[in-house]
Amino acid sequence: MSQFDTLAQAIAQVGNVWPGKTNVFQDMNGVETEYTFPQIERDTATRAAALQALGLKKGDRIGLIIIEPEDFVLSFYAAIRIGVVPVPMYPPLSFGSLDAYADRTARVLTACGAKALIASTRLKNILFSQVDKVPSIERFVAAEDLGQATGEPVYPEITEDDICFLQYTSGSTSDPKGVIVTHKSLVANCRGIIQDGLELSPEKNDKGISWLPLYHDMGLIGFVIAPYIHGIPTVYIPTVRFIRRPSAWLDAIHRHRGTVTFAPNFAYALAMKRVKKSQMEEWDLSCLKICGCGAEPIQGETMRAFTKLFNENCDLPLTSVLPAYGMAEATLAMSFKPINDEFKTNFVDADTFENDKSVALPEEGKTFIEHVSCGRPFPGHRVVAMDTSDNILPEGQEGELCFSGPSVTSGYWENPEATAKAFRNGWLHTGDLGYIHEGEVYVTGRLKDLIILNGRNLHPQSIEWEVAEIQGVRRGNVVAFSRPGGRSEELVVALETRAQDLDNLKAAVRARLQKEMGLTVAEIVALTPGTLPKTSSGKLQRAKARQQYLNDSLGKEGARTVGANAGRVTLARHVARSLWSRAKAAVRN
Repeated sequence: MSQFDTLAQAIAQVGNVWPGKTNVFQDMNGVETEYTFPQIERDTATRAAALQALGLKKGDRIGLIIIEPEDFVLSFYAAIRIGVVPVPMYPPLSFGSLDAYADRTARVLTACGAKALIASTRLKNILFSQVDKVPSIERFVAAEDLGQATGEPVYPEITEDDICFLQYTSGSTSDPKGVIVTHKSLVANCRGIIQDGLELSPEKNDKGISWLPLYHDMGLIGFVIAPYIHGIPTVYIPTVRFIRRPSAWLDAIHRHRGTVTFAPNFAYALAMKRVKKSQMEEWDLSCLKICGCGAEPIQGETMRAFTKLFNENCDLPLTSVLPAYGMAEATLAMSFKPINDEFKTNFVDADTFENDKSVALPEEGKTFIEHVSCGRPFPGHRVVAMDTSDNILPEGQEGELCFSGPSVTSGYWENPEATAKAFRNGWLHTGDLGYIHEGEVYVTGRLKDLIILNGRNLHPQSIEWEVAEIQGVRRGNVVAFSRPGGRSEELVVALETRAQDLDNLKAAVRARLQKEMGLTVAEIVALTPGTLPKTSSGKLQRAKARQQYLNDSLGKEGARTVGANAGRVTLARHVARSLWSRAKAAVRN
């Protein structure tokens, strides 16, 4: 296995160790381009020389907004090799939300002090205006042009304590913050993922298959960096290609004999919904050792159904589903289910858990809650539950999950207040609720999202999952939160639907929550698809949804699907701004 001290060292040398291994990049039509590991070293050297020719040096920050996986990976690695700190950012998701996107992008670029913006050529007419908005930016560079450079780069000394890149959090509960990922924490976490957690190696012919967004930590660290520095080849599918055609994911696993893949809970539900019986008859998924699940709450029923469907039809191993727990502040991963075990859940008495925050077996006929085990922490790392006074709680007692070990990052970029709050006394305070049971980690919710109704502590996921089972409700598009009431907090449920009969749908929601959970809903807000606020990685933003509800703007502000005319007008405005910025830049130069 690889023993590199830094990612820069790995990029330079892994091709010498594994010259025959290749990474494969698909385009939107499924056409594949292969890069051997030695070719990646040569291409990234060329791009590194291009970055240095622009005047960029070790320690400078650059924004990366690149659509194509091939250009993203090669440009990201090029920056790493010369100590330039990349800041991966997501591309615009729709024309209608360009205003909000441009504002957030400018805030991130300003906060990190980016010296240049490297972006896809086709985004130039939208993003060039950032050169005027962000004082530190000196130039806009097309990612494709970096590969045309000549000359050789001059490599600075890069140590394990140097910053590798900044990972801006997705902002599901707060404003985005730049997590400082050093080479040291990155290498430690990658070792935990590949060696200790997944037990992968190139000698076993392991291969990754991923459609995950590369600007997000699970896609970037989990399937770009960690496999590469350990000699594991990977196939990259464009994220949009998967969303449009989920079968492309499973088809790639079958054709390339993939052994490991990861996805959020929603992707497994989507695959079951969209994949046809005739397609399953063509696939052999017996090669797939690991179907990892993380990045959002994991629903036991979804994972059981996925395992059963693809085991019976495609020989998917029963042990392949692997729930995981992680976050950007931990570099990425914190705990994995043991690879040879079937995934397991814990059924606990609902009343005891909601009132006493403790785990107890449910009595026959009593309401229960199901929690999914996310396995055990990596060697040299710990996950514990703490109370509000930072005391470690006994097993079976819910509290804030806290993490320690070499994978913990060094804090947030130029944000000492947020750093002091989250990183204290040797522990990363995650903001997640959960408990430890028989040495395994169970995540139950977010601390800030907890709903307290008449003394009951309710996790919104349990409410949302019940509502999602109702016909007409879009799965993965339900948010539960509380609002101030006359005597106490009251429950509000917001959901997306295409149903026409909203009265019957709302009645069904009220009836199910009353029957299954003994809850009375104060208000049900039915929204058109695409209007619940989400992060760039697709996580629901409950706090933002609640704030929009209280401001009477829920479903109206920053919708992701808008009228065609509105989208064209917004696009035209941003193109005009970018053309004006380009004209001014041409005059200056």
